[in-house]
Amino acid sequence: MAHTPYYLIDKSKLLRNMEKIAYVREHSGAKALLALKCFATWSVFDFMSDYMDGTTSSSLYEVKLGRAKFGKETHAYSVAYSDDEIKEVIENADKIIFNSISQLTRFADAASGIVRGLRLNPQVSTSSFDLADPARPFSRLGEWDVAKVEAVMDRISGFMIHNNCENSDFDLFDKMLTDIEDKFRSLLSRVEWVSLGGGIHFTGENYPIDKFCARLRAFSEKYGVQVYLEPGEASITKSTTLEVTVLDTLFNGKNLAIVDSSIEAHMLDLLIYREPAKIEPNTGNHPYMICGKSCLAGDVFGEFSFENAIKVGDRISIQDAAGYTMVKKNWFNGVGMPSIVIKELDGSERVIREFTFDDYVSSLS
Repeated sequence: MAHTPYYLIDKSKLLRNMEKIAYVREHSGAKALLALKCFATWSVFDFMSDYMDGTTSSSLYEVKLGRAKFGKETHAYSVAYSDDEIKEVIENADKIIFNSISQLTRFADAASGIVRGLRLNPQVSTSSFDLADPARPFSRLGEWDVAKVEAVMDRISGFMIHNNCENSDFDLFDKMLTDIEDKFRSLLSRVEWVSLGGGIHFTGENYPIDKFCARLRAFSEKYGVQVYLEPGEASITKSTTLEVTVLDTLFNGKNLAIVDSSIEAHMLDLLIYREPAKIEPNTGNHPYMICGKSCLAGDVFGEFSFENAIKVGDRISIQDAAGYTMVKKNWFNGVGMPSIVIKELDGSERVIREFTFDDYVSSLS
């Protein structure tokens, strides 16, 4: 058994998401690409690839990882490509999606041998965080002027449109897709494929998945396009925990428990978006603030209720710890980086990666 902290990926829970993705693929005709910016733990790619069509990326390294470890379709997207990486991006991609008309113009000839696309920005989104809102004022993410896009239609065969963020509301998705149609109708009918990006929480509980499939199929048939989805969180939601151990307890107006992990180092999005972690069942008469071990004063997982008083040595499982965690983990304070463990379908657990002092040293210079 691995020493805590470690990320525990449960394949039986991951399978539930994969089966829902497979259902959507079958009943909507859409293809599903894993968004590597959210989850890139390639030791489960062989498992996931049976249920998905490939990967989509945000950088050269993600493109190369998708090609090498996942296989199948490899979509390349970046906010901006540099001259010294474009050749390698093209060598590892089936489709390349440009963020702007200027990047498309600059690299269209170099990318003439693969499928080319352009990102559109419908200027509306579901994001409640300005930091993550692709349609925020003065956004650099995609083109929105139809006339300008029409002038380069001979250079592309598809679009990527990403404006959903943690959207679990089908009616809102439907409304925004209608808005996309209203804005870009003249363009949609002239391309072969359209990616609707990620952020659609269609693998969540009680999501009206049949309505979702019907809406995607209707969109596909109306414009004669292959629809792509880019599930990140939807692929891995509720599949993984961060296993930690209590190192100390103290009282400073509230009961505190310090664990052998850190939100800044191991679950950075909690800090960025000022959101609490999830602990289940979160019931009982013993409230505690669960704190990280770094020296950052605000390194706090959140406040939770427990059935029993917490003591040193107790194990705690932080829920829903797959998305935007392992891809963002860092060496702040030199805090030991969590191992990565897979729980197989038969219940056995396998340590697939442990990080050592040598990894810490080699990440610096």
